[in-house]
Order: sequence, then C-alpha cells, then structure tokens
Amino acid sequence: MELPTPADLREKRKSLELTQSELAERADVSQPLIARIEGGDVDPRLSTLRRIVTALEEAEGNVLKARDLMHESVVSVSPDDSVRAAASQMDDEAYSQLPVLEHDRPVGSISQSDLVGLDEDARDQPVSEHMSESFPTVAADASIDEVRHLLEYYKAVMVTEAGEAVGIITEADVASRLS
Repeated sequence: MELPTPADLREKRKSLELTQSELAERADVSQPLIARIEGGDVDPRLSTLRRIVTALEEAEGNVLKARDLMHESVVSVSPDDSVRAAASQMDDEAYSQLPVLEHDRPVGSISQSDLVGLDEDARDQPVSEHMSESFPTVAADASIDEVRHLLEYYKAVMVTEAGEAVGIITEADVASRLS
C-alpha cells in the first residue's frame, strides 16, 4: 500500500470539489490540520491519515464496507456440540473451519486442522475441548482495508453488532468481490 503524498491529498480533495473545511469535517479533524498536511508542513499520524483517506474515498462513493461483503447466514457450532457433529457440519457445508458461537456471541473457532489426529473418543467430546481462538470481529461499517488486513493473519472475520455475530467474511469473499 502506497501512502498518498500531500499533493495527492490536495489533488483528490479538489477533484471531489471539497473545501478543506468540508474534508476536515468528514475526517473529524481540524481545517488547519488539513491545510498543514496539504502544505507539507506536518506529517500526520497514520490513524489521522487513514481517516482523511477514508473520508475522501467515501466522498468518492467507492468504499466497500464489511456489510457489503459479509454472509449474513453464519454457519456455526456451539461449544457444547460434539466434535463429531462439528466435523460432519464442516463436511456437509464444504467449509474448512467454523466459528463457535454461544448465544450468538463468538467464543472460538474450530477447523479441520484442529481435528487432525483425534481418536474416536475425542470426537465425542465437546467442541470447547478442541476449539481455537475466535476469529477477530469488526463492526458492519468497517472498511474493506481493515477486513483485508485481518485476513492476512486469520482464516475469517466475524461481523458483530452489540457483541452478537451478524455475518462472516473469508478471503474468498474479498477475492470474489474485488476480482
């Protein structure tokens, strides 16, 4: 990812016919800060630069959000389900991993790799005995860049509202949408 230069920011703002004040309001920063950044007088913090770039992208109308990519029907298992039932569900759905939800709240994940080498007795144990950490969570209005960054390290990202899972996103979802 290449960071925009001050001239890039100024050019993009002008092409969108935004004033410095309008951009500042959209990015929740001050107008003098926008002027100083565009003038090259100050190097903004990355979080500030991200807010400015996001505000410009939103003004352009091309920002994908997590809600645009997520699958609303989340196929999951409960921590009390048997490992055998989880394996069967993964096979039935052709998924290599599933979120573990308790009362619609993410509490872990289970994948085919978690099941490798388990004997018959272990397959009757609850998922909670063999699950891995939960997939990371984002809000429905999280940007595609945030989701992509998380998918560099995790197999999936859960979309939550008030702590409850409302969707799931995998690398395949991002790749199919952006190709």
